Amino acid sequence: MNHLKSLIREVPDFPKPGILFYDITTLLKDAQGLRSLIDELGAGYVGKGIDKVIGIEARGFIFAPAVAYALNAGFVPVRKPKKLPAATERVEYQLEYGTDALEIHRDAIQAGEHVLIVDDVLATGGTAAAVTKLAEKLGGRVVGLGFVIELDFLKGREKLPGYDIQAMLHY
Repeated sequence: MNHLKSLIREVPDFPKPGILFYDITTLLKDAQGLRSLIDELGAGYVGKGIDKVIGIEARGFIFAPAVAYALNAGFVPVRKPKKLPAATERVEYQLEYGTDALEIHRDAIQAGEHVLIVDDVLATGGTAAAVTKLAEKLGGRVVGLGFVIELDFLKGREKLPGYDIQAMLHY
């Protein structure tokens, strides 16, 4: 996976001073890099009966549909409030300063379906933990969570005890 790291641009002081931003757009534009990434994201879940792959708004939408396709599964978007047109379930979760919320269609996951959650970055783990709650509230069984990047120093895994977590790249 180190060859994929070389495809990620590091942008200092974005979005604010002191932050080093890992820009995945440079990886996305590389055909072989993108193919390798999608193959690796799904590889650990082949044969595990994944029924649905959840993508978290917004960058999770880049990866989750491709992983769903590779696993012969459906894709389910989780979005910010008031973006989905039908009846939704909602979860609020704590941010460093305040709260946020996410929604999923109530009919997106059936009881007992095996679910994989995919996003671009595992940072503090709050968003991923909120999405696991949504999936489980609908009766889904979270088989795992897959991330392109994990920011190890933020210890996001600690908010996801007991879940299979796979991250392709670590910083």
